[in-house]
Amino acid sequence: MRERVNFEDVSVGDTVGPLGKGPFTTPHLMRWSAAMENWHKIHYDQPFTTGHDKLPGLLINGSLKQQFIAQLLKDWAGRDGWMWKVRFQFRAMNVVGETLSVWARVTDKREMPDYGLVDLDVGISNEKGVESTPGSAVVALPYRGRAPVPYPFVPPAAG
Repeated sequence: MRERVNFEDVSVGDTVGPLGKGPFTTPHLMRWSAAMENWHKIHYDQPFTTGHDKLPGLLINGSLKQQFIAQLLKDWAGRDGWMWKVRFQFRAMNVVGETLSVWARVTDKREMPDYGLVDLDVGISNEKGVESTPGSAVVALPYRGRAPVPYPFVPPAAG
């Protein structure tokens, strides 16, 4: 986790990351599937996945990709910030052997009384540059010289 990032330190167009993950192996997916109790064969049974379901390979779990986006944003916000909203879509498959790059880009900033809100585009792409998981997020950041974003976080009335 990085040192404190303040609302004033962020500008529209700034990038966050990338956070690299992989290359992924079958054991990575097996461990995640076990932890999530997701036993769908497309995450661990190669013959079933490519033969029966006609998929290109063992699929990286959507919930694992979701966690990577959360990790990037929380690490960036630090202890004094708050990852508030995250939205994304699974638009392409990622398979064993790929290395993923998780990224975010600041698209807007909004001042609130006790903290600032930062809007971001987020996504995950593979080493070939194929975007699989586009989305957006809102992170609350503290103002310089002021208290951290309140915990528990109470969203603004209009956010």
